[in-house]
Amino acid sequence: MTTEHADAVVVGSGFGGSVAAYRLAEAGRSVVLLERGQRYAPGSFPRSPAELGRAFWDPAEGLYGMFDVWSFKGCDSVVSSGLGGGSLIYANVLLRKDERWFVNDTMDGGYEPWPVSRADLDPHYDQVEKMMGATPYPLDQAAFADTPKTHAMQDAAAELGLHWALPPLAVSFAPEAGAAPGLNLPIAEPAYGNLHGKPRRTCRLCGECDIGCNDGAKNSLDHNYLSAAKFHGADLRTSCDVKAIRPRPTGGYEVDYVTYETTPVEGDGRGPRKARDLPVRTITCDRLILGAGTYGTTYLLLKSARDFPGLSPALGSRFCGNGDLLTFLLRSRDRDRVRPLDASRGPVITSAIRLPDELDGHPGAGRGAYIEDGGYPAFVDWIIQPFDLGDQIDRAVKFLWGRFTEFFSGAPDTNLSKEIADLIGDGALAVSSLPLLGMGRDTPDGRLSLKDGRLTADWTSETSTAHFERLRSTMQGIADVLGADYADNPMWFRKRVITVHPLGGAPMGRDPLEGVCNAFGEVFGFPGLYIADGAAMPGPVGPNPSLTIAALADRMATRILEGESRPVDTGAGPARGAGSPDGAGGETYGPSEGTRGGVPVQGRGTESGTLAGAGGTPPEGPGRTSLSFTEEMKGFVTYGTSDPRAGELDDRRERFSFRLTITADDVHRFLEEPEHTARAEGWVDAPGHGGRRPVQRGWFNLFAPGGAEDRRLMKYRLHFADDQGRRRTLTGRKNVLHGPPTRIWPDTSTLYVRILDGHVEEGGDEEAEVLAAGVLQIKLTDFARQLTTFRTSGPGGPLALVSFGRFFAGELWEVYGPDLD
Repeated sequence: MTTEHADAVVVGSGFGGSVAAYRLAEAGRSVVLLERGQRYAPGSFPRSPAELGRAFWDPAEGLYGMFDVWSFKGCDSVVSSGLGGGSLIYANVLLRKDERWFVNDTMDGGYEPWPVSRADLDPHYDQVEKMMGATPYPLDQAAFADTPKTHAMQDAAAELGLHWALPPLAVSFAPEAGAAPGLNLPIAEPAYGNLHGKPRRTCRLCGECDIGCNDGAKNSLDHNYLSAAKFHGADLRTSCDVKAIRPRPTGGYEVDYVTYETTPVEGDGRGPRKARDLPVRTITCDRLILGAGTYGTTYLLLKSARDFPGLSPALGSRFCGNGDLLTFLLRSRDRDRVRPLDASRGPVITSAIRLPDELDGHPGAGRGAYIEDGGYPAFVDWIIQPFDLGDQIDRAVKFLWGRFTEFFSGAPDTNLSKEIADLIGDGALAVSSLPLLGMGRDTPDGRLSLKDGRLTADWTSETSTAHFERLRSTMQGIADVLGADYADNPMWFRKRVITVHPLGGAPMGRDPLEGVCNAFGEVFGFPGLYIADGAAMPGPVGPNPSLTIAALADRMATRILEGESRPVDTGAGPARGAGSPDGAGGETYGPSEGTRGGVPVQGRGTESGTLAGAGGTPPEGPGRTSLSFTEEMKGFVTYGTSDPRAGELDDRRERFSFRLTITADDVHRFLEEPEHTARAEGWVDAPGHGGRRPVQRGWFNLFAPGGAEDRRLMKYRLHFADDQGRRRTLTGRKNVLHGPPTRIWPDTSTLYVRILDGHVEEGGDEEAEVLAAGVLQIKLTDFARQLTTFRTSGPGGPLALVSFGRFFAGELWEVYGPDLD
């Protein structure tokens, strides 16, 4: 029986959750805040290649970092995980939503007002700005005057006849209120202190805001609202991921969550353990405030819909990316056209150009937008170079071959910085590259939904073509003024829109047909349940939405504390506890797993725990050295064909992918055996088999004999079961054949697969029924990530890695070497 109870449980610690937690705790309410991510004190944000490589969020793979990357139809998105939510990685801008922009466009070309107005929010805007220390960039001060990108934007706006301004920023440029700004000065702490207990210093213009401020100059939520909430008694719990919510029959709500083990195990050397069968904990509350972000909150409501009968049909609707568009100006120069423009000096954003809206009294202007100067840390200047594509293919081949052959040297170079720099280019353009960040009133007609238990989005930029074209046209004009080259999209390998401001999914409205919650964030039909984040937006904010989300949360908290909304009996059925068939005890997919490769956090039905020794490989023991790496491949299969090449091209083809961790428990034995067998664990993802399914047993053979001296095979055999419990086997081969060096990449990255009926052992393929066939491939970006996943455990790990590398490169040389000049 659950005994833990709080007046309010807050899920998430972003701009909505943090404000709500502080306001309620300050008023004497007992508050428990559950944040899935970790704490980040000044000085703890990742900077080294190794740290940045693990700075992503994927608990299924033991990753508990800040950056949570989503991929949906038509758009990619980056949000944050950590105490402070999006404030840890956002660009500090605190702009109010324009007064005339509190509208939604209607089908007949008219406008319909939001259920909340600028006048409603202005007093709450005031409170949030004060709490977060909002102040414009002090361009008029000597230490800050030499910021080339700021002056360049000012000049471009003047020449184009556009409005330019220095927006309020949540950055400490001065040590305390009223003091003169200066670089790298000690910051005076407020009366409520700081939950990290670490000293902070003013901004030093390093451009690292979006990857976490190690100086504490950024006034992220952990330094204000969350520290104040803790001071007033709020219980802030990190590494706590909410998995289910439901009403209580007597009123209030139950919340199920798991706590991740995010610290490395002593002596393990492999970092935090992956999320497996973690115990589910339950807490009850009178009020439940969802602030898990647009994706997290919408996911929880969609997943829990059966426990919330009568929930609005608007759930999942009005999704948009706030009109976000990221572009680059290359070869930019300063205002005198003399020096290359250095975009890395200053905070990420210092100024903004506002494009008028026809609602502002400019007929024919279209929908309003903002364009802001961007920045990036100086140490990643080389990232920008991909826009110069002249010799990209050449560099890619050199990079891949260099990684293969470098193992002939005494030891592998584990720092890929030089090789990646060579792949991307010499960086000559990076120092003069100016990112431009656009945003505005796009069309909120996307929809979030669940597919195979995971969150998906149906969204397209086509209905907002006029908005994006206006942004691009204006950005091209800025480029012309600065004598720069305009680069249309940073995703040089594919055309997609990137958003860091996802909104909607649980929109506010005047009634349950129009929205999921009312203008105060309370869910229709479920008193005491609130939406306090970007999911509640019924459309784009226009400017950066953080301030508006926080102001709405402050307004919501005021409403709660005024006693105008009290939880009452919901009339719901009996609460389902952990372990019941429909409760939290079964397989659950957290919002973090979405479309990024997660697996069920409780993984029932998998045999992966018994795989040690599969395929004759002994389990790790004293004196043995193991080696592992992770590989992800994607492609298509066609059911009803047995020819992989035909299956790849058939119009009936369906997507298929897998993600495997390949482990050789004894590297030396692995290298000595002619079949070079290792075990494979992970999952396959196939709609034709019920979505993502765990691999129950798996084998991998590296460079097994192929019948000729110049032929090698990479073989895969994976046993799994579909969603009906029917056994299936994936068999795959990569054919490494004699030929020129240019064949290395296609041969080692192309896998020809067949799906067989039953669990078929080696040698039984000819008698087995072939259900489907196709081709999977590994992308260059996934391959680069794969190189960072190599791990060893046991004595002589570095030497074992050298031995493995020499074997790998040596086998390639046997096949391709004779034809090299």
